[in-house]
Amino acid sequence: MPLFKADLHIHTLTSPCGSLEMSPVHIIEMALEKKLDIIAITDHNCTKQVQVIQEMAVNKGLLVIGGAEVNSSEEVHCLTLFETKDQLDEFQFFIDQHLLPIPNDPTYFGDQVVIDKDEMIVEELPYLLTNALDCSLSEIEIKVHELNGIVIPAHVDRPYNGLFSQLGFIPEHFKADAFELSKNAHYESWISSGKLPFHATIVTNSDAHHPHQIGERVTWFELKELTFREMKLALNNEEGNRVVPPSKTSENLR
Repeated sequence: MPLFKADLHIHTLTSPCGSLEMSPVHIIEMALEKKLDIIAITDHNCTKQVQVIQEMAVNKGLLVIGGAEVNSSEEVHCLTLFETKDQLDEFQFFIDQHLLPIPNDPTYFGDQVVIDKDEMIVEELPYLLTNALDCSLSEIEIKVHELNGIVIPAHVDRPYNGLFSQLGFIPEHFKADAFELSKNAHYESWISSGKLPFHATIVTNSDAHHPHQIGERVTWFELKELTFREMKLALNNEEGNRVVPPSKTSENLR
């Protein structure tokens, strides 16, 4: 079965912590340079920069998945990924309803702009995107799965904004499609720690905020074809699709 190289955690210039160089054209250029097959656009609590990147990537052999890195009321970061524009729009409406309305200070936190394919600003977002939503991680998971999306707690090994640093445990009935380890995590140690469910799918991504970081860490998928559906099946180890464990991914593949 073919192998596909993915980076499922990429910020754009819309995130206040994202470099202004993280424009659609730079993201696509770097993804192609790194020979990525799949990327996910995951700005903090925002999906608004996704569509233009998807449109610009058409016919380039690059699957661009839309989503967001949401921040729950417990201050847990979680990747949320969706297949269609309608799903993204509905989830953006959900975010808008629940994002705490604390104004952004661009001089302190950074700019929060949405741009078009010509790099013209079309919107400036007023509320700080790195704030928490006023709903729990479990409530976010339920909403994402109602929309047939993907839920991946982000950088669970990190000492801040990670599942275990904030909660210390996985909430009862919480259904993750996978768990993300940061670039600093030791895969074998986490497998043997017992913190993650038996047979949990683990992914590694760049969490890129600057162009050169794109593809620094990747996840390899074995898929029948390059689609969102096949990738979701792989995360859940279904229909023969799978994620190649990081320990089995050779350096030359990276």
